[in-house]
Amino acid sequence: MTSAVKPAPAAGLKPNDLEAHFMPYTPQRSFKKKPRMLTGAKGMYYYSDDGRELIDASAGLWCVNAGHNHPKIVEAIRKQAGELDYAPNFAFAHPLAFQAASRLVAEMPGDIDHVFFSNSGSESVDTAVKIAMAYWRMRGKASKTKIIARERAYHGVNICGTTLGGIPANRKVFAGAMMPNVDWICHTHDIASNAYSKGLPENRGIEFANNLEAVIQLHDADNVAAVIVEPVAGSTGVLVPPKGYLERLRQICDKYDVLLIFDEVITGWGRLGKATAAETFNVLPDMITSAKGINSGTVPMGATFCRKNIYDAFMQGGEFGVEFLHGYTYSGHPLACAAAIATQEVYKEEGLFENSVKMAKVWEDALHSLKGAANVIDVRNIGLMGAVEIDPGTTRKPPEEMSRAWEIFDKMYWEHNVVCRFTGNVIAMSPPLIVKEDHIEQIVTKLRKALESTK
Repeated sequence: MTSAVKPAPAAGLKPNDLEAHFMPYTPQRSFKKKPRMLTGAKGMYYYSDDGRELIDASAGLWCVNAGHNHPKIVEAIRKQAGELDYAPNFAFAHPLAFQAASRLVAEMPGDIDHVFFSNSGSESVDTAVKIAMAYWRMRGKASKTKIIARERAYHGVNICGTTLGGIPANRKVFAGAMMPNVDWICHTHDIASNAYSKGLPENRGIEFANNLEAVIQLHDADNVAAVIVEPVAGSTGVLVPPKGYLERLRQICDKYDVLLIFDEVITGWGRLGKATAAETFNVLPDMITSAKGINSGTVPMGATFCRKNIYDAFMQGGEFGVEFLHGYTYSGHPLACAAAIATQEVYKEEGLFENSVKMAKVWEDALHSLKGAANVIDVRNIGLMGAVEIDPGTTRKPPEEMSRAWEIFDKMYWEHNVVCRFTGNVIAMSPPLIVKEDHIEQIVTKLRKALESTK
């Protein structure tokens, strides 16, 4: 009889073997030949396995808003781990979940006064869609189930978020699993009329927004539950909405009795100078999805905020009935909540939202100095978000070869000691909110060198 006992896990592995890790959003083979390995971080900097100090121009993945390893946040996590490592939030609770909820909703605009905790931006989006569908059922309008999203959007990687996302490459492999009852409005990116915009582009905002009215009319408002958009699309290249666009979306949603969801996983917690982009744009959505900067990326945490009327719609029927059949094992995890509370205190005590506002103009001027640099076809910015779009027009043949943007990203790490992001043909950046003028000067100077050296 053949033994079913597997070899010991260490069998065949070397001390620094990279093979076992199936990495997210990474070309495994090229990476493992020449890994970009980060082994430490502090403030504005990462430290690599070969001993270099690298300036962080992307706040990790748009998330380390308070800077790396902030002592107050680190201590809050350490202390909480020693007191209560885990507690369920299904028919039990722990005090920090309520404290964190109260602290976070206090930063929300208008009558957004409740929050549902999850573990990521992807889960916060799934939660918002479920809340929207359940809300209309509670209101006696069960036919309102269709969700309208936007082209060139990113809403995470769960099946719901992948469906809603308007990125064809993310969707095509999973086409058979995509959600029904979803449609998309047009994206807002138009280099022809809005190239090199500083802040909000001037042109076509109302025109782009009016596409929503046409899509709602196509499906009939009685069938449409919600519209979900990122106030600023981050992962598809920092696509800033033209003037009047978000305001017009709100008007259309009000006209047709449709919920408006802002996916603020990236734009929240100081990225645009306030706790939410909703405040920056003075547009109140019905729900806000959040993650990343909510606790400066230290412990996985997501959150879905909703207005009072939405929460109240669920509070009906017998008091022992579960009002919302949804949740995660780690919803409101004690360590995540401790980190969130500490992070919010850091934002206030150190004036990081104010610094974001102060540095935004410096950031804008520095980025736009790259107009005319080699291969640059657009520069755009808002708050502490920025993008430099690269002309892809070369004879290269990705994925067999690096794209031009990939090469610039690679040079920034290996030759210029900068950690940034690239998405498609765009170099995308979003420094921690602790950024200073000299950091911005370094980032842009190094990016210029990488641009000029790339053919």
